Amino acid sequence: MAKTYVGARLRQLRTERGLSQVSLAQKLEISASYLNQIEHDVRPLTVPVLLRISEVFGVDATFFSSQDDTRLIAELQEVVMDQELGIEADTQEIADMVSAHPSMARALVNMHNRYRNTSAQLAAATEDRFADGSGSAAISKPHEEVRDFFYQRQNYIHELDTAAEELTARIRFHGGDVNSEIARLLRAHDVHIIERIDLGEGVLHRYDPETQRLEIAPHLSGGQRTFKLAAELAYFECGDLLEKLVEEGNFASEDTRKLAMLGLANYFAAATVLPYTHFHEVAEDFRYDIERLSAFFTQSYETICHRLSTLQRPKLRGVPFSFVRVDRAGNMSKRQSATGFHFSSSGGTCPLWNVYETFAYPGKIMTQIAQMPDGRKYLWVARTVERRATRYGQASKTFAIGLGCELRHAGRVVYADGIDLDVAKATPIGAGCRVCERTNCPQRAFPPLGKVLDISEHRSSVSPYVLK
Repeated sequence: MAKTYVGARLRQLRTERGLSQVSLAQKLEISASYLNQIEHDVRPLTVPVLLRISEVFGVDATFFSSQDDTRLIAELQEVVMDQELGIEADTQEIADMVSAHPSMARALVNMHNRYRNTSAQLAAATEDRFADGSGSAAISKPHEEVRDFFYQRQNYIHELDTAAEELTARIRFHGGDVNSEIARLLRAHDVHIIERIDLGEGVLHRYDPETQRLEIAPHLSGGQRTFKLAAELAYFECGDLLEKLVEEGNFASEDTRKLAMLGLANYFAAATVLPYTHFHEVAEDFRYDIERLSAFFTQSYETICHRLSTLQRPKLRGVPFSFVRVDRAGNMSKRQSATGFHFSSSGGTCPLWNVYETFAYPGKIMTQIAQMPDGRKYLWVARTVERRATRYGQASKTFAIGLGCELRHAGRVVYADGIDLDVAKATPIGAGCRVCERTNCPQRAFPPLGKVLDISEHRSSVSPYVLK
């Protein structure tokens, strides 16, 4: 292995977990002086120490690769390109800062997000105050904060995942069926489950803590019903753990705390109906064939994709996937990532991405080798899913589900069969037009943030936005 100096990133991991150099050195089975030298870039990282770090912190071995700073570099680039701040820096300067000072780079991104969130809240409050009260300036910043919470943990919550798996193991040890036992456990907590009830348009389930009445919509499939019950069970079986994890998130508002609690409860539900070790074993055996996994576990295509994006348990890792759900208009309603793939927070995504092409071929799985501006290549698998109307006159909903991994992992995935990964032509895509560096893209919809346009009345080009 080439000499790798990782002092700043190792210090970041240690301080985030509240460990002293002495305690971490004991966990890594090295001397405190040796660890001190690594943290100050006097000694390079060796393979044995790297593997122990991966076990202790639960991070992929590539965490210390400069290539895997991709997402943080892209996020910091968005901060720099914000015209309100008036900062100027080129891509190399940003990459150098992320490499040398990852904690400071992350802090700058978080500060910018909070600033933008506060500005949006003030704008929304002003608009609501003088407009018709419709709340048209509502913001989704709590969702961004919660997504970052999961991303910083590689989309894997070890304590919660293992608690759910232990619950499933206890159920099966006693010969029980997970689907029926989850309902029984809720009833043991004095929850009254009411089914076959019309909850009104759009409501899938509803729980009232005061009456302890849990109502389930009649049109849910068996898998959907079990998932909703398991999510409510999380509050009873792991309430203290959920509170602890939310406290660790240090969220800015009560709304964000509630959203984080919901996200964690849903995580517990997925980990209960798709317990990690068994699911990982079958996923590897099926080579991540999503439709085959969906049939085997009787869970939806979307649920399987979401669970696949969480398989990052130390010593038992799956393929690190990014997961996304978008609608026809390009709105991204779900996104999670165990990779460095960057989803822009400054507007729409790339129209050259195959997730949008799937709407022209409903239900058909489509694959794409895509290349980001930094040169990183990904294998993307995309397919539409439909949520049918439950009554006459009600509109159905169609989404595109995308699941992507870096090309270096694609050989483990069935969707790479028949593709020569070494010579396959990649489609050049970007995180979104406002932050994309590709100046000659014919699909560019907006000029890049913070760049000066070279406008001429006597010249035309493929892109309407030519930069100086």
